[in-house]
Amino acid sequence: MSADFLQFLFSGITQGACYALVGLGFSIIYNASQVINFAQGEFVMIAGMAAVGLIDAGAPFVLALAAGVALTVVVGVALEKFAIEPARNASVVTLIIITIGASIFLRGAAELLGGRGFRSMPAFSGNEPIVIGGAALLPQSLWVLGVTVVIIFALGRFFNATMHGKAMLATAYNPVMAQLMGINTRLVLSLSFALAALLGGIAGVLIAPLSLTYSTVGVMLGLKGFCAAILGGLGKPMGAIAGGLLVGVSEAMTAGYLSSAYKDAVAFVIILVVLVVLPGGLFGGRSVERV
Repeated sequence: MSADFLQFLFSGITQGACYALVGLGFSIIYNASQVINFAQGEFVMIAGMAAVGLIDAGAPFVLALAAGVALTVVVGVALEKFAIEPARNASVVTLIIITIGASIFLRGAAELLGGRGFRSMPAFSGNEPIVIGGAALLPQSLWVLGVTVVIIFALGRFFNATMHGKAMLATAYNPVMAQLMGINTRLVLSLSFALAALLGGIAGVLIAPLSLTYSTVGVMLGLKGFCAAILGGLGKPMGAIAGGLLVGVSEAMTAGYLSSAYKDAVAFVIILVVLVVLPGGLFGGRSVERV
């Protein structure tokens, strides 16, 4: 296995893990409400910009990361409370348009508060690369992969062993029946936005040291995460993870062996090809599964 191939593979898996976290956020909200939240990418942006701003202001590094993620969760809950809940009786298309409007609003607010400049965050464990098979792997990439694996197992535990997780699964299977059984579906929807924002926020602080953060960074990340969710099968958590890794590795290989000019088009080409053959995505039609 050549060093170049390993280098592209490491890069693709790292980026794909971030897409997977964003895609998981799409799937969680879709399962709870059948709404596609196009503000998911902005959750990534908010956490990264907030953490960098606090670090530049002199806040302790770990506290800044935690505060950035916490702020993102607050924004996610506020989005559901003040934008989605008042329009809960509207059509799904209307709710999707609301999330697009929220995305634009959040980008504008970020530019107003943090400016349009590009900002960087220090790596969690330095920038000394780890050489494997002639390819360099940054310690931050290990943080991305390790935290993603922990999140996957934590989500599995949450959905399978907690009352709130089981309530979310029940609502995803059949919201009307869940409500008749006494489950507070409004609370489930709020919880789904909080969880999706948490995933986006974690992705934001993990990826910020690897790439610059700025007010519009969430646009493409959100689209790639949406591609990952669609590719794996919308509403399929494991599908979002597989889709994210597939998109990330495909992008890296395309940029490395062909041209970086085609990198951003790869995800959309893959979706078109897969959906022609498998309209429900790689993991089948819409149904809810445990992580």
